[in-house]
Parts: sequence; structure tokens; C-alpha cells
Amino acid sequence: MGIKAMDFSLSYKPSFCFSRNPPKPSSKLRFITVRCSLPLSSDGAATGLAERPWKVADARLALEDGSIWRAKSFGASGTQVGEVVFNTSLTGYQEILTDPSYAGQFVLMTNPHIGNTGVNFDDVDTRAITRRLRQDGSLIGVLSTEQSRSDEELLKMSRSWDIVGVDLISGVTCNAPYEWVDKTKSEWEFNSNGRDQETYTVVAYDFGIKHNILRRLASYGCKITVVPSTWPAAETLKLKPDGVLLSNGPGDPSAVPYAVETVKEILGKVPVFGVCMGHQLLGQALGGKTFKMKFGHHGGNHPVRNLCNGHVEISAQNHNYAVDPASLPEGVEVTHVNLNDGSCAGLAYPALNIMSLQYHPEASPGPHDSDLAFREFIKLMESTKQAA
Repeated sequence: MGIKAMDFSLSYKPSFCFSRNPPKPSSKLRFITVRCSLPLSSDGAATGLAERPWKVADARLALEDGSIWRAKSFGASGTQVGEVVFNTSLTGYQEILTDPSYAGQFVLMTNPHIGNTGVNFDDVDTRAITRRLRQDGSLIGVLSTEQSRSDEELLKMSRSWDIVGVDLISGVTCNAPYEWVDKTKSEWEFNSNGRDQETYTVVAYDFGIKHNILRRLASYGCKITVVPSTWPAAETLKLKPDGVLLSNGPGDPSAVPYAVETVKEILGKVPVFGVCMGHQLLGQALGGKTFKMKFGHHGGNHPVRNLCNGHVEISAQNHNYAVDPASLPEGVEVTHVNLNDGSCAGLAYPALNIMSLQYHPEASPGPHDSDLAFREFIKLMESTKQAA
């Protein structure tokens, strides 16, 4: 049996194509799709791969568990290291590929239709890599077209690098503050409940922010200033915003203590809404702890219970870390719970006007069940202004 992985690609870069155990002529062939985001060199630094995108070469994916996946590649050449994770979304791989939250990762798309055309064979296992990740957890992998490197060398590289503790946010944040202007409103707007006039000013910390978060805020009448991850809290407060958004972003929240300190300085002075990485940074800033999950949550179909109203929301998620609710101080409320594993999916601290979600209410890609969160943030800013 042969397994061929189509479109093993680097975000913003051309594609790789991988197969394990070259099939015999009579073997059935079935497809799985693998993606990766911002490329990293063997030492973890972001690098560029700039060879002819149509060149075909032999390639290998070496996982730290000792498995070697051999294939023909097309596109970029070189050697890259990253964390291999799987995503269960049925659609939206374009948005997933361009999501800065996947920096430093190879993304395995489990839906066999992604990247495929034509008719494929049935009754052949297409989930071999995913099953390894489910059993062993996320694995470090090395992707290489360099034949001068031995299998042993690639395996050694995969076992000598770790994504834990690496500051990936510094590679995806903006360089300077800017005012968000939505040039695609008519194409992207899916909710008619927004406001035509700007009513609230929001400072959005860019830890790798998705543009649809900004679009959703703008649709509800927010004038948004986006600032880098290292932007001082004092400078933010000088802008006198009605609220602060802490965005999504890649990697380990413990690797960016400077961001945690910034959040601490903002708490209690202005309403705060954290999304994904922002949720984790809020958890740490409040005195809680975060931990690395076995293989994380990556997909567009994760059920979450909203404990405030009892409703179940189908959510888009992308994170390898979670907040430990037992470590949070008194007064912090768990507002949402992931129904697959019971992990914390949302927090609130009414005394400090704080709310956060571990998942993505803006979708893109994903369901729109949780768009209510943006309205709740608007209400939080509105009530705070009225009480001032």
C-alpha cells in the first residue's frame, strides 16, 4: 500500500509533495494533504526558500519518532524544521495556510479532498501521519530535499529542536502602529448587525492577528489602532482607548514574558478582550498557568458550551496550549468549556472588565456561532463608558 501526501507546503512559499513507501504498480493510491506555515531553518530561525517553484526533486519528512516519509517534491527546496500538527477542517485551507498562528508548524490537513482532483481509490488508510500524532502527540519534523543529508542527520535535527519556549510572535507581529482600514468590507461582511459609524476606539495588540478579527470589530463600529507585540502599556493608555484587544498568535505564551507584563499593566484600566493567544496571556497575567496539550486543537468543528447561556457553539480552534483553570485566582470565571476534552475555552473577570476566548469567534475559516463575543465586547465597552 502506498500513501501519497499532496501539497506539503510552506506558508507564503511553494509546495512539497510527499509519499511513504513508493507504491508498487498494482498498489492502490490514496491521498492526504499536509501543510506547513512560516518556514524555519534547522536552528529555528525563519528562512526563505527561493528556487524555481516547478522543480521536482526527491524529498523526505523525518519525524522525531524515527519514521521517514519519502516522496517527490515540487516547489521550494532546502531543509526546514517545525512542529507537525493536524487540522480537521473540511474547507478553508487557504486561510489556514496564511494564518500567522501556524508559524513554526507543519499542518497536516486530514480531509482527503483538500488538494485533490479526480477520482481516488477507496478502502485505503489515508490517516497514517495523523494517527501517529493522535497517539504520540505533536511531533517535531524535518522537511528536506537535500540529498547530501543522511536520514540519521535529519532524525538528529528533529530530535534536537523544540518549539517550546521559542518566541514565534516576534516574527509575525507588525513593525509599527497603524490604523486599520477595511478595504474588503463588502466582500467579507457576513453580519448585518454592525454599525455604520465609528463609536468605540480599540487598540489591538498584534501577536499574529487575523484580519477577520479586525473586520468584525470594525463592523461593530470600532476605530482600531493595531500595535506591535512589544508596544508599551503606557503608550496604549495614552491613546485613551475604550477597549484593548489581545489577538491570536503562534507558539508558547510562556516564551513572551514581555507581553504578559504589558497585559498586567493594562488590566483594570480599560476593558480587555483576549482571543486565543490573547486568552492565554490573560490567564498568565491574572496569575494562572498554561500548559502544552498533547496535540492541541486545530479544526473548524470543535463544540464548546457557553456556560453563561447554556448554548453549544461549534467553533474554529487553533492552539497547542491551554489555561489551567485550577490555577486561576478567585473571581476569575470559566465561561466556556470545550466539550471534547473539558478544557477551558473562555474566561471572564467582571471586576476588571475582562473577557477572553480560547478559540476564534471571527471564523475565517470556520462557523459563525461565536460572533456574539464581539457584541459582548461592545457591551462591555459601552457599560464602562457609561459608568465613567
